[in-house]
Amino acid sequence: MTPTHKLTTLLAALTLATTPAPTAHADTPTPPPPPWPPPATTSTPAPAPPNSPAASTASKTAATATSTSPKSAAPTKTGPSTTPPSAPAPTPPLHHPATRRRTPRHPRRPRIPPPHRHRHHPWHRWIRSRLTIDIVVRANPDGSELNWRYNHDPHADPEYGHKGKGYDPNRYHDPALHPDDNPVPESAAVQRTYAQADPDIVVDYHMQGRYTDAHGREITASVMWPTHPDVDTRTTDLARQVSVAAAQAMNASHPTANVSTYPGGNYQGIARNAYGLRGSGSVLIELSAIGPHAQQRQIHSAIAAMTAIAQRSADGSLTRIDPARADDIPPRGAPIPSNDRALTAGPADTLD
Repeated sequence: MTPTHKLTTLLAALTLATTPAPTAHADTPTPPPPPWPPPATTSTPAPAPPNSPAASTASKTAATATSTSPKSAAPTKTGPSTTPPSAPAPTPPLHHPATRRRTPRHPRRPRIPPPHRHRHHPWHRWIRSRLTIDIVVRANPDGSELNWRYNHDPHADPEYGHKGKGYDPNRYHDPALHPDDNPVPESAAVQRTYAQADPDIVVDYHMQGRYTDAHGREITASVMWPTHPDVDTRTTDLARQVSVAAAQAMNASHPTANVSTYPGGNYQGIARNAYGLRGSGSVLIELSAIGPHAQQRQIHSAIAAMTAIAQRSADGSLTRIDPARADDIPPRGAPIPSNDRALTAGPADTLD
């Protein structure tokens, strides 16, 4: 298999990297995907990924599989599509699910199957013929187990972190910091994975507290692209295109979904900025810790974003998104008070 795109995803605290489709150019048409619908199949739903703190990492020649990686499958060969193209529908707004309109299915873009479909489903084979996927599962296992944002290092006296507790792994991705000199083994592992994969797109999944928007509706997720001033425009535009694709998919995943931008900073050690400085379209996605009753809904939202980024990278539509549409994503508003500390916004919630 010779992938034409690259996709890196960190699941459950996960980073997703993708190459924009070269087929976006008019002189290189996208090969048609396999026909849809396929024959009916029966399968067991895949277990939901754990609800964990964030991770980050990537690949530039392909998408990852650090803990779990799909095996290569030969691309499905089909003849040219006989379905006439549908007239393009207006792009759905990013901020109000009630006003969203469904875009007619493009004849070259197969419908996305349910997550429980078998991995040899034609859609999955088509995606793997176009992308390579690398996965890093739970980049901060200590923080997931201890329910905090640090790793566990009782001897830590960090610049970013908590003395006697540990380091903040998402502050130690500075491009100038070599993995061998990185005091945070989790961050060093992500740096090495990134260097090996060399991704075009990195998506870093985190958890945040609970917030509302300007109209009092609860925020279910927040997105942000690199904000460091030295990240070049081409890279920032790609990250903004990924942010739009993710926000649209998450807003469409559930009637209560409500995606905002994230008020993060521009420190170069933050993964979102660090991998943008290294040339990847790096995006942060923060899922709100709404509570156990919404856990499966939030997992479904995360999968919807991952799938949309993969789909739109594979069919070439990602790079046709206007990066300026990222400005239509509304800002995150005020925190929601709660007696449960695990569900309450903390002071670090502006720091990725």
